[in-house]
Amino acid sequence: MAIDFIKERQFEMKLMEIYRQHSWLSDEIAEADFINLFPVTYKKGKIVRLEKPAGYDLNRDIYLEVLVAFRNTFT
Repeated sequence: MAIDFIKERQFEMKLMEIYRQHSWLSDEIAEADFINLFPVTYKKGKIVRLEKPAGYDLNRDIYLEVLVAFRNTFT
């Protein structure tokens, strides 16, 4: 699978939606920093599943929303 910049941008837009749905996130982290918590990486041409960010204690429900958005975008 080649790098798909359109799908990466779609995932980024879904992350923005998640960020805006939870208004309290803006008190804790900037939108750009939230998006940067979930970099899209490839290994041997295949997309690598997201891991929970180590440097930020993210709410479980929000993390699950991010995983669903990731799966919906890249499958």
